[in-house]
Amino acid sequence: MTEASRGPLAGLKVVEFAGIGPGPHVAMLLADMGAEVVRIERVGAPQMNPVVERARHRAQVDVKSEAGRAFALDACTKADVLIEGFRPGVMERLGLGPERLLEANPRLVYARMTGWGQEGPLAQAAGHDLNYIAVTGALDAIGKAGELPVPPQNLVGDFGGGSMYCAFGILAALYERERSGKGQVVDAAIVDGVTSLMSFFFGLPESAVRTPARGKGLLGGAAHFYRCYTCADGKEISVGAIEPQFYAELCERAGVPAALREEQMNPANWPAYAEDMAKLFASKTQAEWCQLLEGTDACFAPVMPLDEARNHPHMRARSTYQEHGGRWHTAPAPRFTRTPGAIRDSAMDGEAIVARWRESA
Repeated sequence: MTEASRGPLAGLKVVEFAGIGPGPHVAMLLADMGAEVVRIERVGAPQMNPVVERARHRAQVDVKSEAGRAFALDACTKADVLIEGFRPGVMERLGLGPERLLEANPRLVYARMTGWGQEGPLAQAAGHDLNYIAVTGALDAIGKAGELPVPPQNLVGDFGGGSMYCAFGILAALYERERSGKGQVVDAAIVDGVTSLMSFFFGLPESAVRTPARGKGLLGGAAHFYRCYTCADGKEISVGAIEPQFYAELCERAGVPAALREEQMNPANWPAYAEDMAKLFASKTQAEWCQLLEGTDACFAPVMPLDEARNHPHMRARSTYQEHGGRWHTAPAPRFTRTPGAIRDSAMDGEAIVARWRESA
């Protein structure tokens, strides 16, 4: 394997302190792009998620012991990046806080992945994705009007506002280090990231069409042309024909009654139009609607269960899911023309990798 084929982050040395949720996902993103990730985990820890925890050099040590702390300190002094997801103060109590590690390794990018952030009234409180997106205003916008908010799995908080912003922060700090020669702390708080995700709604003048109110507005599920429908076979489809030309094509190809083609953007029409559209889409199976609408400018796609998504023709054509080691994996993303990422196996060789880092320093 050539250096270029190992990914755009080939040569980057990363230490990951094992955790749950967004932290491991950050490490996966970096590892997929070629970074060498040593995962420090407790003795006897199993591999909980072989997809998210792939491509790791695992080292099982007790960081509460003197020997374990010495190993972690040695690894971090040779690394480019550290990822940890503990509550504020835990790494400091272990003797592995940023002040000590940046003194030992001034080029280190020290990424701290938390829900509430490193300071603030809630910094020491327990929490999960649902709580973080609740306080930001994002959860209030998700669900049907008049009903309780719907938890969107843990996609919006842990991964959308968490791991993606942490990875972005790491890469930004690495870029800045090229000029200054100095590392720094990246405070990646889910509440900050999710708030940033809501920027679109802050930037738009609120109206009946553009509103983050739950179950209302063009994007919230109220519009008959931007929602999901049930088909004759019980399967579901999505339509997102916002622009007039796309809505016209949807109407033409689906045989939408002429009365529904007028005043598309008038919210007063949406409830009645949605009922009529529901009856229309219930008249054919999902496969029949795919044959009529998929691949056109009607802004259409079938709603695929996760375990069936890899069988969709478009996903197959792009190899968005890849079989590796007898298991299906999500493909590395994004894609690169010269230095593509790759799926790699994990191994229990973390100590050997750190020893090599030490020898090559």
